[in-house]
Amino acid sequence: MPRRWRDLSAALGWGVVLFTIGLWVGGGGIQDLGSTAGFLTSTGRLTGLVGSALLLLQVGLMARIPWVEQAWGQDELTRVHRLVGFTSFTLVLAHIVLITLGYAASTDAGVWGTLVDLVVTYPGMLLALAGTLALVMVVVTSVKKARARLRYESWHLIHLYAYLGAGLALPHQLWTGAEFLSSTLATVFWWGLWASTAGAVILFRVLLPLWRSFAGSLRVVDVRAEGPDATTVTVAGRGITRMPVRAGQFFQWRFLDGPGWSRANPYSISAAPDGATLRFTAAHVGDGSRRLATLRPGTRVMVEGPYGRLHDGVRTQRKVLLMGSGIGITPLRAILEDLPQGPGDVTVVHRVRSRSEAVLADELAELAAARGARYLMVEGPRITGRASWLPEQARHLTDVDALREIVPDVAHHDVYLCGADGWMTAARAAARAAGVPRDRVHLERFTS
Repeated sequence: MPRRWRDLSAALGWGVVLFTIGLWVGGGGIQDLGSTAGFLTSTGRLTGLVGSALLLLQVGLMARIPWVEQAWGQDELTRVHRLVGFTSFTLVLAHIVLITLGYAASTDAGVWGTLVDLVVTYPGMLLALAGTLALVMVVVTSVKKARARLRYESWHLIHLYAYLGAGLALPHQLWTGAEFLSSTLATVFWWGLWASTAGAVILFRVLLPLWRSFAGSLRVVDVRAEGPDATTVTVAGRGITRMPVRAGQFFQWRFLDGPGWSRANPYSISAAPDGATLRFTAAHVGDGSRRLATLRPGTRVMVEGPYGRLHDGVRTQRKVLLMGSGIGITPLRAILEDLPQGPGDVTVVHRVRSRSEAVLADELAELAAARGARYLMVEGPRITGRASWLPEQARHLTDVDALREIVPDVAHHDVYLCGADGWMTAARAAARAAGVPRDRVHLERFTS
């Protein structure tokens, strides 16, 4: 998907925000700023309008619209998702405070009495209160410290309440908001924005995955242990032939084998797609991934995807460096298998804590030899007291020097990275410092 689609979608998002501000100005928002009550109420309406628009854009980002998701890539989309989400939440809270203060300034009921009156007597306000509480729960659990304390499955389930929060918080504005009802243009704009967002969620998060999964009759055909702490699962079905999947991309997977089936987990494919099967390899890091070892052939599978820009379509150079840490090597193994290359064009750096934990190492070595690539395992415990992609025994080297020692002309490579967040951050910093342009460093993150 060309990057121009990213620019187009960004321009569309900014256009929605600017048009929203224009509706506020056209509705007399500036003229109402003369008095204290008018200033508080009018700015409260503005923050509510922009917050609502951003909230709908945030839900649109969660809708996994294919050309948006693949134009941005998971890493950039995660950053935008987080920025838009926290900004919209802050504006919604500002809207509540400013509107309450503005109404209170023009009555004798006081702040608390005004707030109670707004919630009890205005249409849709009880729903808005419930929606706001749902959004508070989502935002609080998305803060990094809180997120780190939650299992992925629990966080993912809570995160879905963002849909509920948006669905409950916005109707009161559609029913009673002055700027929503001030003109036919405003009414059509807001109802159209709300309906198109809801339609995108229903189409791309519900109907398309259901069609691909059940019409395609996806089922588990093989489950293989990769040592004591990882499992490889192979899925087959006639629907795979119609999936536009590329090596390195990932799916959200659900296995209909009992309790826990409703929670999806993101796993990258670990073998190049062959049109008949999809294969992924996952480390046992949570309840969802541990239960993979108990799957049985014949289990029905639901998928969402494919997602991500970590594939050969973003390649710009003849030479490629694939750097993976731990289980992050799995999508790079698929890319290595599928990547057009000549002898010496591709270098694979496999970072592991110990050789016994090197998932798919034998496959990688054999595949690299067969394809004329260079495979290097970098093993050892990580360096303490320093953010680095290197092991402790390489402490005497800087990250950049070590990278140039392995790949002297790394500045003329595309660099693909996959691993833990901290490791990828250090590896990306080393690649950039070694002269690799920003648009030639490709990575994916699964955390928000």
